[in-house]
Amino acid sequence: MKFGGTSVADASRFKDVFNIVLGASRSDKGMPVIVLSAMTGVTNALIDCANTAANGNAAAALEKLETIKQRHYQVVTEIIPDSSQELLISALDVDFNRLSVLLQGIAYLGELSKRSLDAISGCGELLSSKIFSAYAISQEAPAVFLDARTVMITSDDYGKAVPNMKELTAKSKKEITPHLQKGKWVITQGFIGATADGVTTTLGRGGSDYTASLIGAAINADEIQIWTDVDGMMTADPRLIPDARPIATVTFQAASELAYFGAKVLHPLTIKPAVEKNIPVRIINTLNPTSPGTLIVERADNGETVCAIACKKGQTAIFIESAKMLMASGFLAQIFNIFARHETSIDLITTSEVSVSLTVDNTDKLPQIEEELKQLGDVSVMQDLAIIAVVGRNFRAESGIAARIFKALSSINVTMISHGASSINISLVVSNKDVEQAIKLLHAEFFALTAVRS
Repeated sequence: MKFGGTSVADASRFKDVFNIVLGASRSDKGMPVIVLSAMTGVTNALIDCANTAANGNAAAALEKLETIKQRHYQVVTEIIPDSSQELLISALDVDFNRLSVLLQGIAYLGELSKRSLDAISGCGELLSSKIFSAYAISQEAPAVFLDARTVMITSDDYGKAVPNMKELTAKSKKEITPHLQKGKWVITQGFIGATADGVTTTLGRGGSDYTASLIGAAINADEIQIWTDVDGMMTADPRLIPDARPIATVTFQAASELAYFGAKVLHPLTIKPAVEKNIPVRIINTLNPTSPGTLIVERADNGETVCAIACKKGQTAIFIESAKMLMASGFLAQIFNIFARHETSIDLITTSEVSVSLTVDNTDKLPQIEEELKQLGDVSVMQDLAIIAVVGRNFRAESGIAARIFKALSSINVTMISHGASSINISLVVSNKDVEQAIKLLHAEFFALTAVRS
């Protein structure tokens, strides 16, 4: 059971989470592992402290840290019995004192390394899980606290560490499974891990979802639950489409596509460990726990060809035209090698006999890439674009889907289209300025009509 930042935003939310976990532990599903995010906004605030210190302003960084500290202590005074507050505050003081020393060191050096940033940004999860663990114990719940860094062994790629699944599985059998078998809750942290030498790492932003999925796979969980602030995966972003509705059931493959193309309710990597172990993933709303949410499974048939529409902004399109492509073998390999050398991944690609069009979202190495591509042909670049992904099922066997898409978007200029690479995704590239209108038109086409039919 993973609970996001909004689920532990304040004292009342901590109590809500406790009641949800208590209800789950009384079901027939066995004892839960609880993976907590930092309180909402805390990770960003810690990163702000680090950047402020790196700019040489230690006093301002420590002042901001004090604000974070008082926010946590306010929760402690509201939910922890007086007799237990001093012990918990002493434990939290250890973390805040360590943060203070780190910030002063960064300010002194005027340098913020990725390793230091991980040590600072990962503290929010430790703070929230220590508070929740103390609260659960004060309510006489059979809870134990586990430092995720003792089981989540990772590479030293700070900021985006790669977990060692073999190590995680072995350590989980020793550190997690025995507690569950004894009828205890295991309370731990998302987002953070450690190298084999014990140096703190992070899995990247949104990594708490990934943590839950990894641990779920390591212990062969019956179900992985992602508790968030929406009623599940939606047919579109509800901020753009007020009448977007939850998707009851969706496949692993479709959920992965939606997560990658902007469905922020789920971290894109979350699905992978669950798929490998065929463990269902359920997305549920902490603020509306009676809602069934969205169940993600290997196979699903909700009766609708199109299940959702997502978008990914900030795209750049690169167009390569060359007569050298004509009847030539190995030309695409040369293009891919250029992007590989510059460690830049490609999102979409379409080809004709003498041209290649592709999109990227990382433009750090674009000037170098563009210069090398010019050795192969004429190159042009378009920026400020977005990918719209229409995701569903069995598109290759359904006629008329593309026709409906283009009919709906008759007033929108489509720069690229990718259809056929996947049987569940038709992707289109449009200007950033047109993406919101395009999504509204597509949602009306596929979901307003569905509502009428049903």
